[in-house]
Amino acid sequence: MQEKTKNWIKDFLILNLGTLLTAIGSYFFKFPNNFSTGGVTGISVVLAHYYPNLSNGTIVSVINIALMILGLVLLGKEFGFKTFYVTIAFSAMLKAMEALWPMTEPLTNQPFMELLFGVFLPAWGSALLFNIGSSTGGTDIIAMVVKKYFKCHIGKALLMVDFFITIMTFVAFGPTTGLFSIMGLLIRSYAVDFFLEEMNTYKSFTIITDKPKEIYDYITTVLHRGATIYSAEGVFQHSNKTIVLTAQSKQQGIKLQEQIKRTDPHAFVMITNTSEIIGKGFRGGN
Repeated sequence: MQEKTKNWIKDFLILNLGTLLTAIGSYFFKFPNNFSTGGVTGISVVLAHYYPNLSNGTIVSVINIALMILGLVLLGKEFGFKTFYVTIAFSAMLKAMEALWPMTEPLTNQPFMELLFGVFLPAWGSALLFNIGSSTGGTDIIAMVVKKYFKCHIGKALLMVDFFITIMTFVAFGPTTGLFSIMGLLIRSYAVDFFLEEMNTYKSFTIITDKPKEIYDYITTVLHRGATIYSAEGVFQHSNKTIVLTAQSKQQGIKLQEQIKRTDPHAFVMITNTSEIIGKGFRGGN
């Protein structure tokens, strides 16, 4: 029960952090520059141009509610609940920012720099949310539906969904803003996949050692991970060796490296990065 509560609090904090990053990137960098990199915020940029009496926050709220119902039907109740919360929080944050920091022009005269902030902050926020089975709503929901039924990467799904929205900026704001928006869309589609892969990167260890017991005892009792061992023979000296295979998180990997140095300074260790581990204690495990 305590572990369940801890996980719930962790997910709640991630939901708010991901939403805040997306709101900051959209409100302070995308909206003032009329950058439309797809999504509901991209639609709001174009519609606010033609209907200046409507704020970006209002347009985002209305479209998100409609698409949220679609996500609830096709992606399940858990996704719908999390996205419902994020949708409300995202709209509330945009409304609060509109009230506290009215934006009538860009923060700087450096549009490319603002494009980067307007792309990477929401991409980071979206990746945090995708990683716990949620999203900021809008076309992110459509992208996750595409991913579920067509088995493609989130970034590529977003690219397909958002491409036609981005093209609208050429008509509304001209070629300069349109080209910036196209560039932002391309960067965002790869940035989401990059952040997702970075969050799910683990360290795979192949440890050849003369002192296996101390190492696998540390893995099981301190790091609370599993390991596999098997016997081997060194080619040059024909000496008996033990190979320990294990996978650890980044933080655990650092601790394990330090322990190996203390236990067996002459151990031969191969470490690789991997984001595809399926089994107990990892994605897809029990």
